[in-house]
Amino acid sequence: MSATSAASSVWRPHVTVACVVARGPHYLMVEEEVGGRLVYNQPAGHLDDGENLLRAAVRETLEETGWTIEVEHFLGVHQWRSTEHGEGVVRFSFAARAVAHDAHRPLDAGIRRAVWLTRAEIAALGDRLRSPMVLLSIDAWLAGRRLPLDALSSLLAGPDLP
Repeated sequence: MSATSAASSVWRPHVTVACVVARGPHYLMVEEEVGGRLVYNQPAGHLDDGENLLRAAVRETLEETGWTIEVEHFLGVHQWRSTEHGEGVVRFSFAARAVAHDAHRPLDAGIRRAVWLTRAEIAALGDRLRSPMVLLSIDAWLAGRRLPLDALSSLLAGPDLP
């Protein structure tokens, strides 16, 4: 097998990050249009090439909600096959604290708004949740999962935290 065909046969999942940002009984959610439907998700998105996971979590939350956050805990890694595009997703979920909000910051394309919802309100959204990982992450948080951030390491240049 040639190097080119070997490289093209390697499975490459979408690597994403997401943040559970709790404020009392409410969680920061994103209302977004995806494939012509309105869905709800945590602030989440793809890891950019050369970017570490923590920096990606902070960036995605700011871009999608206007909220600056401080990542406090690692919640886990979740693997799923997307019903949107049929491809594999490996999602790194974090717990974060809201620090400041810029109400005038433009949000990413497709994002309608950021909204704070209770777990019951989120569960009631049913099939309007972008993925089953939304409740999985919130439930990990509610169950007390708080993994240390140093469980993750990056050998990329620059600090792990922004």
